[in-house]
Amino acid sequence: MSSMTPSRRGFLQTTAAASLASTLPPLGHAATANLPGQPAKPVTETALQWLDGQPPARFEGTTLGVPWPRGQVRKPAAGQALQFRVAGANLPVQSWPLAYWPDGSLKWTAHAVGGGAPAAGLKLEPGASLAGNLSVKQSDAQIVVSAGDLSWTIPTRGEHLIAEATRAGRVTLKAVKLVALRQDGAELEGEGGVARQAFTSKVTAVTVEQRGPVRAVVKLDGMHTASSQAKGRDWLPFSVRLYFHAGSDSVRIVHTFIFDGVPAQDYIAGLGVTAQVPMTDASHDRHVRFSGEDIGVWGEAVRPITGLRRDPGQAFKDAQVAGRALPPLSGMAKTVQDGLKWIPEWNDFSLSQAHADGFSVRKRTAAGHAWIDANAGHRTKGLVYAGGASGGVALGFKDFWQRAPVRLDVRGAATATAEVTAWLWSPSAPAMDMRSYRSAGEMDTFQEQIEGLNITYEDYEAGWDDAHGVARTSELVLWALPATPSHQAFSDMAEQVANPARLVLSPQRLHAAAVFGDWDPADRSTPARKLIEDRMSVQLDQYLKEIEQHRWYGFWNYGDVMHAYDADRHMWRYDIGGYAWDNSELSTDLWLWTSYLRTGRADVFKMAEAMTRHTGEVDVYHLGRFKGFGTRHGVQHWSDSSKQPRVSNAAYRRIYFYLTADERCGDLIRELLESDADIDKVDISRKLPKDPARASAPGLPNASFGTTWGSWIAAWLTEWERTGDKRWRDKLVNGMQSIGDLKRRWFAGGAPYDAKTGKFEGPGDHVSISHLNGVFGVIEMSSELLTLVDVPAYRKAWLEYCRYYNAPRAELTALLGKDPGKLNLADTGSRMTAYAAFHEKDRALALRAWREFFSSNALKGDGRTRRIGGVDVLRPLDEQPGISTNGSAQWGLAAIQNLALVGDSLDEAAKAAGLVS
Repeated sequence: MSSMTPSRRGFLQTTAAASLASTLPPLGHAATANLPGQPAKPVTETALQWLDGQPPARFEGTTLGVPWPRGQVRKPAAGQALQFRVAGANLPVQSWPLAYWPDGSLKWTAHAVGGGAPAAGLKLEPGASLAGNLSVKQSDAQIVVSAGDLSWTIPTRGEHLIAEATRAGRVTLKAVKLVALRQDGAELEGEGGVARQAFTSKVTAVTVEQRGPVRAVVKLDGMHTASSQAKGRDWLPFSVRLYFHAGSDSVRIVHTFIFDGVPAQDYIAGLGVTAQVPMTDASHDRHVRFSGEDIGVWGEAVRPITGLRRDPGQAFKDAQVAGRALPPLSGMAKTVQDGLKWIPEWNDFSLSQAHADGFSVRKRTAAGHAWIDANAGHRTKGLVYAGGASGGVALGFKDFWQRAPVRLDVRGAATATAEVTAWLWSPSAPAMDMRSYRSAGEMDTFQEQIEGLNITYEDYEAGWDDAHGVARTSELVLWALPATPSHQAFSDMAEQVANPARLVLSPQRLHAAAVFGDWDPADRSTPARKLIEDRMSVQLDQYLKEIEQHRWYGFWNYGDVMHAYDADRHMWRYDIGGYAWDNSELSTDLWLWTSYLRTGRADVFKMAEAMTRHTGEVDVYHLGRFKGFGTRHGVQHWSDSSKQPRVSNAAYRRIYFYLTADERCGDLIRELLESDADIDKVDISRKLPKDPARASAPGLPNASFGTTWGSWIAAWLTEWERTGDKRWRDKLVNGMQSIGDLKRRWFAGGAPYDAKTGKFEGPGDHVSISHLNGVFGVIEMSSELLTLVDVPAYRKAWLEYCRYYNAPRAELTALLGKDPGKLNLADTGSRMTAYAAFHEKDRALALRAWREFFSSNALKGDGRTRRIGGVDVLRPLDEQPGISTNGSAQWGLAAIQNLALVGDSLDEAAKAAGLVS
């Protein structure tokens, strides 16, 4: 073997030369000398950056995760808090451990930064933080979260999430609860009728997860229950987290519900969050605000005094437009004073975003009277305010127009108590339809189902295309304000709802901690590197553009992308079986997240975040017979009958969890810890032919190494890192060791699996090679695992598989004793070749990896698009005719890993291939 120069990845991934932390007991031997190179240097500076590049105009607080090289940061001693401060701004910080290295030192820490005046040039440093003023007091009946003169009261049972919020003792907000409308049939298409039933939240459990002094988190679980006037069952389980930050007037609400209805009987006609607002000001001093287009604001008074036949005086008009209390009415023109009582009081207001391309604003004087059109626009950020000079409430939610149909309501603004509602599903839209798109009686026999699969690429069997158990998470912000905000302040608030300010780390700082496997920061320092980096950027840009061009929006759809393109129609194959929604196929999520890690691009982060919020919730079952499994790609997110752990894979959520310390994402990962025990309850192989030679024994179902076991290991690794619980380390090691002990090792492809021990059984003497075994995260996870646990048998098996998967046919045949036939995805497999080349210091193998990578067509063009317009399309678009999500994701992941592992041989390989001069 020839010598290779260690890459930067190798330099950084070995043990840090800092003092080892450890009040934890040893968690097992860590393979700290797996990679060549010198020990990684301790991190000396942690600069914080704003995701969008500049400090926001308004900052309500945020939380971020920070990784550390192995051995650098000690776990605090018992009874001591983890202490960090933010230098460069007067912002308090609350810190806690998030994950540990095998030696017990801190791998990830989480940091909640309080609201206040944001600044640039911030740094995270060890040391005592500024004091936060957030406190939590708990009794059997309620929890009170306070900061300064603002207090929030949370009942421990009942229908309310928040009973009231007070400012300096005045009740500004009360009766925050969830609301839902159930409809017993679909929208009418002829004669007949449908009935609606109202539901409200019923809290069954409350947990205080954090108590301040900078951040408090309260989790509420429950069901939606029928209102007292109607009979019905409880349904739609929910989990809501309330996030409070010091220095903020708001509470962030993370709202998750699970659909547990019968699709043909239970139609959600409305789903929302509502709050009551005491209205004590005179009606001319009461105001309603809606966010408009871009930074715009729509603002009016309940009783307007502008535009009258008689002029009240400029000071009065200016005050009302600004949202301030009017000057004493004694200074107003007498004719206007006398005529105030005849000016209509507008009681109800609505902003309805019926679809991604348009919203309208209406108002009326009272129920039973006509609505008056006020204005309309394209897209709004989704914030509403109701209140007056003495205080009020603002409520809005993220991804507002992207998830249309949605609505914001104010009701009762002219009465003593107004109600503000954010409708996550608008009652004015057609009811949510969760039924199968297929006609009754389709493909009743196995033979028909096979024929259908062969033509549409979607697996189907009656009853398996079921939405029962899918979920959706939404993020809202609720303010209790001391007065009506100015138009500018309200616009800044709307920006925080739509685009929350985030503090992040640079790619270089993330990379210095040696986390998340083989990647390095984007680098265009040589012609060959620039060629690959530019091509990766082009492909990311195209997908960002495709979201808008093809309107991949809507309550259940936003965050996902399509699978395959139809250049004849100039459309993605949205209606063709398994070619429609992608549902994480071939690790699209990992491609986006790893691309963010190495570039720090805000637009890529936001696309990946939306995908994580979608794929982890909508494409995965959270209750019922398929719990823990995800659905293969299809026309609807739940329509394919193949239910697979490769879709519910925690590897697709894990990066977001660690970057943000997001509790809901952490829940999703923990949901999967025991899902391997159900592998024998759901036949994930579906209509694939069964091999009699590999028949499974009772309790030992066959499981593939990549698509199945490889989809479980990320959850186990994450739990071990989070808790130090050896059970999950042992389960990982058992699986790795048993694969290494099989005769054919990784080339067996799979084996009978014992969920109780995590071991594979049997001789493993057959050969089964599938390109799918390496494309659902197991390559990335194996890279991480082999730096954390030392399992020589697995290391040998994995290096063997990596070296020979793409090997010349004669070499592979000699190894296996049989010709395995043609293998697919040579360019994707090149990263396995690169892994073996790096670890075995084989430069010839590294050059082979690049030849394999160059075998695709990705670099033979420049990714240019063609403009399609006129009568051929619904709207003009920029098209890449050969675009494929499978190809884009896997090519991108291969490029990233190859650059990190064998980047030092790229220029030589690219010149030999004629790609650069």
